[in-house]
Amino acid sequence: MSALKFFTAIIFILSLLVAPAQAAQKKILINSASRLMLFYDGDVKVAVYHLGLGKVSTPTPTGYFQITEKAVNPSWIDPSDPEYEIPSGPDNPLGYRWMQIWGNYGIHGTNRPESIGNYVSNGCIRMNERDVEELFDAVEVGTPVEITYNRIVVEKTPEGDVVYYIYPDGYGWQEINISDVKKWIEPFGVLAFESDYDISQKIEASDGEPTFIGKPYNVEINGELTQPTDANNTRFFAKAVLREGITYMPVVPIAKILRLKLEWNKAESTLKSKFGKVICYERKDQLYCNADDVPILFNIEGGLQSSADGGKIFRFKSLPVIDKPTKPDKPKPDKPKPETTKPDDKSQPEDTKPDDKPQPEETKPDDKPQPEETKPDDKPQPEEIKDADNKIESGEAASA
Repeated sequence: MSALKFFTAIIFILSLLVAPAQAAQKKILINSASRLMLFYDGDVKVAVYHLGLGKVSTPTPTGYFQITEKAVNPSWIDPSDPEYEIPSGPDNPLGYRWMQIWGNYGIHGTNRPESIGNYVSNGCIRMNERDVEELFDAVEVGTPVEITYNRIVVEKTPEGDVVYYIYPDGYGWQEINISDVKKWIEPFGVLAFESDYDISQKIEASDGEPTFIGKPYNVEINGELTQPTDANNTRFFAKAVLREGITYMPVVPIAKILRLKLEWNKAESTLKSKFGKVICYERKDQLYCNADDVPILFNIEGGLQSSADGGKIFRFKSLPVIDKPTKPDKPKPDKPKPETTKPDDKSQPEDTKPDDKPQPEETKPDDKPQPEETKPDDKPQPEEIKDADNKIESGEAASA
């Protein structure tokens, strides 16, 4: 085999391997509650299309499908009368493009553009002609199609804002409450900024209009991402949230990484650490501080930076702890004071009273000092007096 033929064969084989991979990256997501189609190429949302779907009596099925057939200028055959057929043209209810997904169900154009956005078909997915032709050219046989029925939709905009929608229950398949909506919002880290009352009003309206909550950011402290933290019977969210010009920082998860104790004063709305005290914001049992106050509370530095995936992240690192110099104590003059004296007492020697004068040990005020073991009238005697004394003590010399 020549080198040219060998090279051509390699290119052909590689094309066979790459083509299915490219097809698998594309996907179609249809939400029958919103009557919208999202077309993705990989993780990128390429387009959003409005749809006309099955009537309540003949609803569009839900499940996982794929495009099994594509046709240009299809003919329409009446499902109830196979003998009745309408060729391609302005009277054809399929329009000029058809993509089969399962049995008689498919994605197609329409000659009734006013029906788009309503429940009108026998179960097929109708699109505006311009939209269906655009999609037809972008997908291949084998492209997956997922059809769901979700009245609650929460997503991030290309700018990073979290937005949610509540759609009407067109098929009567899905009753929802506040708890259901909160479960959808919580993983995005912004639930603290949407009150239960606001959610209840949103459910009541069920108008499919967007409600913007805030823009969440991951937070990294000394190379470690903050995580949801359980404390005081509360689960504290881990993301910073930008809302109405203020960036709210999640103080409890940050304190956990830094192993720092915080004191929360609810009456003053303040948080205190060993480094400083700042204003705190309490939202639905969550505690946040302004991003500008983070260095004061945690002794860290940093800010909003680019992340590896092209997004944004708050990165901080700890600063060295500098001990504040202490002022030396001024020497105080010693003033001896008895331990048991009162403010009005004058300083006296220990174990004396105010009017007592110092006396020799073992004497009374009127006694005169006397030699040890003698009596007032005794005269000094020679050394032998000891024996006489001993006798006196024993009572044997009464006549002496």
